[in-house]
Amino acid sequence: MSLEVKNLVKKYGDKTVVNDLSFTMDKPGVYALLGTNGAGKTTSIRSILGMLAFESGEILWNGGKLDTSKINVGYLAEERGLYPKYTLMDQLLYFAKLKGVSKEEAKKRIKDWAEKLQVTEYIYPPAVKGKKAKVKKAEELSKGNQQKIQLMAALISDPELLVLDEPLSGLDPVNADLFKNIIKEEVAKGKYIIMSSHQMATIEEFCEDLTIIDKGNVVLQGNLNEIKKSYGRVNLCVKVEGDIENLIKEADLTVVNKTPNEYQLKVNKEEDAKVLLEKILQTNLPLIKFELREPTLHEIFVEKVGNVHEE
Repeated sequence: MSLEVKNLVKKYGDKTVVNDLSFTMDKPGVYALLGTNGAGKTTSIRSILGMLAFESGEILWNGGKLDTSKINVGYLAEERGLYPKYTLMDQLLYFAKLKGVSKEEAKKRIKDWAEKLQVTEYIYPPAVKGKKAKVKKAEELSKGNQQKIQLMAALISDPELLVLDEPLSGLDPVNADLFKNIIKEEVAKGKYIIMSSHQMATIEEFCEDLTIIDKGNVVLQGNLNEIKKSYGRVNLCVKVEGDIENLIKEADLTVVNKTPNEYQLKVNKEEDAKVLLEKILQTNLPLIKFELREPTLHEIFVEKVGNVHEE
């Protein structure tokens, strides 16, 4: 199976909000679509799913047109879409029916997902003093628990292609880990997943390939590991018990960030880092940390998007 997005262009009037977007997923896993607010990520996703008409381009699944009425697709939107006045069970059964899942099978899957996502008490409320408890409506749940129900709706059809737009937004650390474990399970099942997120550490945890867009334009695209390697190990983190300001100046290194206990430095080549290390060792100051590394996705993202904005 494969997903191909070819030369996608989407406009609103005279404004181009997605400009010639192309990428391919030729194996299961997570593909990251990144950008700042208003960059065109959600518009791209909705165009890919056929929710928005677009000016030009092709969206192909296994070489044919991606038609969500024929292909099993799950979608977790950034703007959550539950009906506040309806019970959780009724909504989940409704979403399952839209995807062609029988009522009997849907009930089985809802029970399983309720246990995994730890929302059983809301869908199957326990009796209180022998009286049957009132079934919960969506509006009675916290935002985090509503998000769990929304994820259930996206997964209930066991989709081949899963699109997650800011899936961890607003979740506490415990529930964020719960969501991440489920995403890992879906990857292990061989699913194709497109993920959009502002949480760069999460993207690094899951994705191999990515596209960064800004103002509708692609500013970086490719394999994350290869992109990092192309930068080289130019980020230096130093933690010393003592003042090394003069040593950093003597080594002619750039301070990117400084905290009370740590320096983040930029070097042009690894030899520059070795010069500083030798100077520190000569002082006999206790050296706690000296790490030369490739840039993080967060740092790459800020550099690429920041450069575009400065232009």
